[in-house]
Formats: sequence, C-alpha cells, structure tokens
Amino acid sequence: MFNRNEARLRRARKTRAKIAELKAVRLCVNRSNCHIYAQIISPCGGKVLASASTLEIGVRKDVPNGGNKAAATTVGKLIAERAKAVGIEQVAFDRSGLQYHGRVQALAEAAREAGLKF
Repeated sequence: MFNRNEARLRRARKTRAKIAELKAVRLCVNRSNCHIYAQIISPCGGKVLASASTLEIGVRKDVPNGGNKAAATTVGKLIAERAKAVGIEQVAFDRSGLQYHGRVQALAEAAREAGLKF
C-alpha cells in the first residue's frame, strides 16, 4: 500500500546518499505544520555547523506564525548569515524528500539571496 511518509523518506535517503558521495556540506531543511528548521551539516554527516528555526526567540518576535512563507524566508536569511559566519559559502541542498514548493522554496530562495550558493 502507498504510504506518503515512506515515499518521502525513500527520496530523502537517495538524496543524502548522493550528497555523502560528493562529500559536500549540506543544508538540511525540515518542516512541520507549525515550524520550519534548517541545519548546515558537515560533510561527514556527524556535526551540525549552524542551525536556525522558527522556534528561536528572535525569529518568533519577527514572525508570530512559524508555519508560513514569511517565516521560511526569515529562517533562510538567518541560516545563510550563520553559515557565512562559520566560513561556509557552498552547500548542497537537502530538502528531506519534500517537494521544492511553498515554504521549502521560500527558504531556499532567501538563503540564495543572502549569499549562500547551491
């Protein structure tokens, strides 16, 4: 039987395997109904170098609702700033098997505009 979450996890596994093969730093995005999260993960996959989410107090002051495109744009800009602070400019985009649409797309475009390359 078709299971939407299993299909998403299968797509995520394939993407992560390819990124691991390339030994690239990855920008991993995850979302729930209420929040969106982004992490910069080292090439070995064992260390989070930078992170941002709508759960943070500073972001919550700017955007009261964490489950919309405005919140995703804010998180995208924030993760790009934090990545640059750590010295990372080039990443591989890992959308966790999610469709490149809506909030995921808004986060990616905001990160690109803030200077992150992927």
